[in-house]
Amino acid sequence: MKIKVVGIPVKDQEKALKFYTEKLGFIKKRDFPLGEGNRWLTVVSKDEQDGPELLLEPAPNHFEPAKVYQKAVKDAGMPYTQFRVDNIKDEYERLSGIGVEFSMEPTDMGTSKVAIFDDTCGNNMMIVEML
Repeated sequence: MKIKVVGIPVKDQEKALKFYTEKLGFIKKRDFPLGEGNRWLTVVSKDEQDGPELLLEPAPNHFEPAKVYQKAVKDAGMPYTQFRVDNIKDEYERLSGIGVEFSMEPTDMGTSKVAIFDDTCGNNMMIVEML
């Protein structure tokens, strides 16, 4: 068994695509219509283009429980998922410099350093540097 696609809820697929590619540096992998304005839209790490795909899932717009769950996780300040980085200080400075808003600056957690940012699409996301 392998992990190939992981979905995250987004309120606006086009806005999410722009944020995840232009700000975070991912690249678009798949993009095809599913009907009613929805798309199967995935991005991948530019460093692992055959690695796991991140599905920018429009579920909060069509499925009330997904909308409620996304809001509850965001309101609690919890990250929806996390991304590994080699140097959290450098990545934090790069993202902050291009306008990404952080709710938690890089913080030492013992075996890792973490920071949490707003993806502008309804989610908090975490970057993690393993120590």
